[in-house]
Amino acid sequence: MTASIEQYKIHQEPFYQAQGNEVQLYQAAYAARLPVMIKGPTGCGKSRFVEYMAWKLGRPLITVACNEDMTASDLVGRYLLDANGTRWLDGPLTVAARIGAICYLDEIVEARQDTTVVIHPLTDHRRTLPLDKKGELLGAHPDFQLVISYNPGYQSLMKDLKQSTKQRFTAFDFDYPEAGLEAGIVASETGLEQATTAKLVKIAAAARNLKGHGLDEGISTRLLVYAATLIKGGVAPVDACRMALVRPITDDADIRVTLDHAIDAVFA
Repeated sequence: MTASIEQYKIHQEPFYQAQGNEVQLYQAAYAARLPVMIKGPTGCGKSRFVEYMAWKLGRPLITVACNEDMTASDLVGRYLLDANGTRWLDGPLTVAARIGAICYLDEIVEARQDTTVVIHPLTDHRRTLPLDKKGELLGAHPDFQLVISYNPGYQSLMKDLKQSTKQRFTAFDFDYPEAGLEAGIVASETGLEQATTAKLVKIAAAARNLKGHGLDEGISTRLLVYAATLIKGGVAPVDACRMALVRPITDDADIRVTLDHAIDAVFA
């Protein structure tokens, strides 16, 4: 069991720049073993924050990237056939509950609603996980915590969490950092000078202003890191920005032209 715990621990500190008192608030939630929900746009640092908190708390972290094909068995576990007959294989949620890990369900709304119901008994006073196929009622380890995340601005009404699920969690609202802080984050992540990363952030701001006016999503902090990495590697800033900031987020010719002009203006 110790080996399993070590397998999921984060041994090197992930870089995370706090924007407010979210670190202290998360620590308070973990101390009470309260489930946590993190809401925010794509690439704003939700997953990095969870990794950082797992490292800071010294707890193993098991991350599940949710998708529309994910079933309850994918989370909980299933029987498998092998040469000796059948054997039970725990799913990631069950492993986390057994060893006392933080289980992070990333983009939870991508999973089918009948799948998310299985987390309910783990998010209230019961802290149990019914393994119906195995005939076992698993009591969660005292150190277990459930964390979920999603992007409320991107999801349709058909892909929202039910109130019966939302009200089982404490919650954080995440957003992109303010300009100076974001430029500093990108500089710290890539080693590129902050004068240049500030220009990247300026381009991101122009794209984010188009959200809802032709863009589903603006330029994320993650994409800024990609652009800065390319520039640091010797790619011309204009080419790096078009490759990492504009082409990934839109195929609309008019919006591409608008953002390309913004890039030209910033790096003129």
